[in-house]
Amino acid sequence: MRPGPTHPHRTSAQENPPVSQSALPALAEVIRSGFTEGRHRGSLVLLDADGAVEHALGTPELPVYPRSTAKPFQAVATLRAGLDLRGEQLALAASSHSAEPFHRAAVRRLLADAGLTEAALRLPADLPLDEVEAEELLRSGGERAPILMDCSGKHAAWLAASAANGWSLETYLDPGHPIQLLARAALEEAVGEPTAHPGTDGCGAPLHAVSLTGLARAYRGLLLAAPGTEQRRVADAMRAHPEYVAGTRRADTWLMRAVPGALSKMGAEAVQVVALPDGRALAFKIEDGAERARGPVLAAALRRLGVQDPVLERIAAAPLHGGGSVVGEVRAAF
Repeated sequence: MRPGPTHPHRTSAQENPPVSQSALPALAEVIRSGFTEGRHRGSLVLLDADGAVEHALGTPELPVYPRSTAKPFQAVATLRAGLDLRGEQLALAASSHSAEPFHRAAVRRLLADAGLTEAALRLPADLPLDEVEAEELLRSGGERAPILMDCSGKHAAWLAASAANGWSLETYLDPGHPIQLLARAALEEAVGEPTAHPGTDGCGAPLHAVSLTGLARAYRGLLLAAPGTEQRRVADAMRAHPEYVAGTRRADTWLMRAVPGALSKMGAEAVQVVALPDGRALAFKIEDGAERARGPVLAAALRRLGVQDPVLERIAAAPLHGGGSVVGEVRAAF
């Protein structure tokens, strides 16, 4: 399949001047022993059911690296390349998995179906993203491996699509590789804007900066796409199999299981996007990448969108400890 045309990169620093951390509003605050110890600043956007901006903090119109929130559109690219993934395998292609045993088995099956092994993976050796899995692996004498990295499902899907089309397996991460051109085109189409700056993700894949507002609208588009389209197939697979998107101990899974029709995906450096089936959506980025702020901000943003479910208490929980006891918390500041 021939990838479609894409927009040229915009790389000028003058076009996208950096925003000072101090200029952004606090999205979360760190409270220890009743004292405000620190703040995590960032940008956030909430969309109403019609797709209009309902509330914004910071600079959600400026580009950020979406990190793993781009994965649903990278999964769309594998479908457009002719790889007919379904169910758990399609959810895995859009995943940041925890490397639980069922994740590892699914990655190996996806590769085996394409006549490949995990030796074909071109991503760094890593420990599981999930701390429980990482501790268990080390306790049992295991070590870092490429298949354990949270992006191995996406890479396996790209490799399978490349094998099916006779494309190079050694260079599947090159920005000019057919699967990467399809992935970039799918992202730009979804966000409705040209990508602002090229980069390299933690797994070695090409990375493209887009606005948080564009990301929120892109996820909204995944849920509102017509049944049977590539976008809707990815969204439906993710919602039907959230454990394969994240893991059994992860907020994306909890949210998609608890809130009917919700689509949720995290990205590194505290990027988060959620869409609801009625068209409401949110996206945010914690400027300093603090993972401890993600849950409180996510729960508060969902409440601002009108979501009321006990799972939000679980997601928001970010206790601070001192001497073995809880002495404070990280909490939303809006």
